[in-house]
Amino acid sequence: MSRAESVEPSGAAEGTDAAAGPGAVRGFRRAMVVAVVVALLVASGFGIVALLGGDFGDLQFRIVLTTLVVAAFGTTSLCHLAVVTRAVRVVGLAGIVASAGAALCALTLIWRDWESSTGPGEGLFRSFVVCTVLAFSLAHANLLLLLAGRRDRLVRAGLAVTLLAIAVVAVMILLPVLTDGAVPGSGDDGYWRRLGIAGIVDALGTIALPVLASVSRARPAPAPADPAQGDPVRASGAAEPAGAPVRLVLDLPPGLAARLAAHAGGGAMENAALDVIDRGLAAAGSPAPTGPPTTRSVPDPARTTPDVPGS
Repeated sequence: MSRAESVEPSGAAEGTDAAAGPGAVRGFRRAMVVAVVVALLVASGFGIVALLGGDFGDLQFRIVLTTLVVAAFGTTSLCHLAVVTRAVRVVGLAGIVASAGAALCALTLIWRDWESSTGPGEGLFRSFVVCTVLAFSLAHANLLLLLAGRRDRLVRAGLAVTLLAIAVVAVMILLPVLTDGAVPGSGDDGYWRRLGIAGIVDALGTIALPVLASVSRARPAPAPADPAQGDPVRASGAAEPAGAPVRLVLDLPPGLAARLAAHAGGGAMENAALDVIDRGLAAAGSPAPTGPPTTRSVPDPARTTPDVPGS
């Protein structure tokens, strides 16, 4: 009984490089990136002009604040756009909405005439805080979701824990804002302690996950199992060039192995096997190879003919 397996080139793309989304989604992301960059350039130009002006009054102060708002919106939007062509695009789109809401509330607060305006200014400020927390939390999550396609179990488990910590931190920050301090109430020191623990887990996952993913990616993948024999298939760690030799794994019966050893004449059985295969193919009328001559690993000085023709 014999078995032969050819080595397939490795280096396939990982799950994190999954197929991109539809063309419309990619076009939307490209347009959004261009719009964000243009907005950043325009806002930066106005900010520089305001700072270089002779007088720095209320108008210049609002222009500088507007520049900072546009910069924050652009930064978070770029984080959200990183995943809009992936399976988790809904999280990226939700983040874009939150960032746009935060920017709109901030610009309204900046350019509102507080001396003559009447209305629910407190509600506007609360909406700004909620949208800002959601925008930054989702931006944080979207950057980590770039690792969602990794197959390493430790990376996937760490990603799940870190995303949960991000959600807990966001909720615990928003609860006092939405309930006017009813949660956690007065004197509840344990609430803020739990918030601190969630924040530490969040920071730890943010720092450790990229490092862990990089290490797991550099580690060679285990050889796949042969479904027929259960033996690992030999595989190289990098793609082989065209025309590279094909490695075969042969299981020979004892009698055939003894005959091959006798044919080797004390030399390497690998060379003897190559010699037999070459002679057999020549006898069967198979055309000779056009590539470089086959080399042998260990020469056999005792043989009067080469172990492998062409060596």
